[in-house]
Amino acid sequence: MYLADSRTTPDTPGTAGRAQRAGRRAAAVVPGTVLALGTVSLITDVSSEMVTAVLPLYLVTGLGLSPLGFGLLDGVYNGASALVRLVGGRLSDRRGGSHKTVAAVGYGLSAVCKPLLLLVHSLPLIGAVLAADRTGKGLRTAPRDALISLASEPASRGRAFGAHRAMDTAGALLGPLVAFLILRAAADGYDAVFIVSGCVAALGVLVLLLFVPGHHGGPRRTGAPTSRHETHVRGLLRRPEVRRLTACAVLLGLTTVSDSFLYLTLQRRLHLSESWFPLLPLGTAAAFLLLALPLGAVADRVGRRRLFLCGHLALLGAYGVLIVPAGGTPALACLVLVLHGSFYAATDGVLAAATADAVPEAVRGSGLAVVQTGQAAARFVCSIAFGAAWTAWGDRTALGAAAAGLAVCAAASVPLLRPAAPHTAQEDAR
Repeated sequence: MYLADSRTTPDTPGTAGRAQRAGRRAAAVVPGTVLALGTVSLITDVSSEMVTAVLPLYLVTGLGLSPLGFGLLDGVYNGASALVRLVGGRLSDRRGGSHKTVAAVGYGLSAVCKPLLLLVHSLPLIGAVLAADRTGKGLRTAPRDALISLASEPASRGRAFGAHRAMDTAGALLGPLVAFLILRAAADGYDAVFIVSGCVAALGVLVLLLFVPGHHGGPRRTGAPTSRHETHVRGLLRRPEVRRLTACAVLLGLTTVSDSFLYLTLQRRLHLSESWFPLLPLGTAAAFLLLALPLGAVADRVGRRRLFLCGHLALLGAYGVLIVPAGGTPALACLVLVLHGSFYAATDGVLAAATADAVPEAVRGSGLAVVQTGQAAARFVCSIAFGAAWTAWGDRTALGAAAAGLAVCAAASVPLLRPAAPHTAQEDAR
């Protein structure tokens, strides 16, 4: 709202020009809070992706789980956070914003869970540890994104989230590489990966506590008046923009096959050995890293919802390449991983930025949690369904069904992503 006011201030031409240039420079600068949170996410993602890179083979090959059993665990790993994201968002909005405190609890819980994987070998116990780890992720995600949105200007939120996601993805790029080196160097490779992962996660918590400010340093921004009932899920979903974004995130999440299944499918196409498997996420992470900041800036210009939908079309392209009965070549692998990374670069931070536009500052954490919870719950359902389909029909047929579903859901999302009539000046046509 204040940006619109500044454009209508009666200045002289020289003053107006200087003000516009200063505004552009300010929009191009990434706030310090975003950089600090990006550093925390970079370190934490090194830890998380070390485990994620080896987990599919550890469970399927090392422990002998079936694709259905792995689908259940993968659903827990990616969907358990949906149960607590609303709690994390709600707690972070209390007492004027406890975002850092709630985020620190979430990061700490995940750090504790990494070495616990050394002690569990049965499906129920592994599921419990993974659920606890994802509980930590669920607690921290909405408060962290709320801190990013509150520290950045509305006109450049896409750039801010893109910068954060780029730093986050740098960790995702390093994590599988570290896991690969450990597997090749250590006698008990999996155990060493879990131990190192826990130590790195603890370092991320320390950086958060020491370098991330508890409150954003930017000016307070006004939004639509927030009534008490809007702090609840039903109250937030009464806002048309939040309702539309949540419905779209759920629809598309229902057909978003998890990374682990995509990498397992690609491994079968390429006939990769187990020791090389952890390198597959590097391709996704590299594309994500290179594209996150540019696509965040593009989202600020052309519309965040529009780019969010285009990102899912890139994912549909990755499905199509894997379905086509072509030989397993390096070119195929590169194309799939680039499309996969483009999908994340065009959707992850972009959805958070679009949600921040639609939610008042006082309930920013809760609003982000509502949309993220819908998406995470849908992906949980997708993981279980895809694992069952793989077990019953095989990987290619299961992926074909997912591709058909994604095409239908993307078409159904087009009207949902058209902005509703804005009820504040800040809710523009993004």
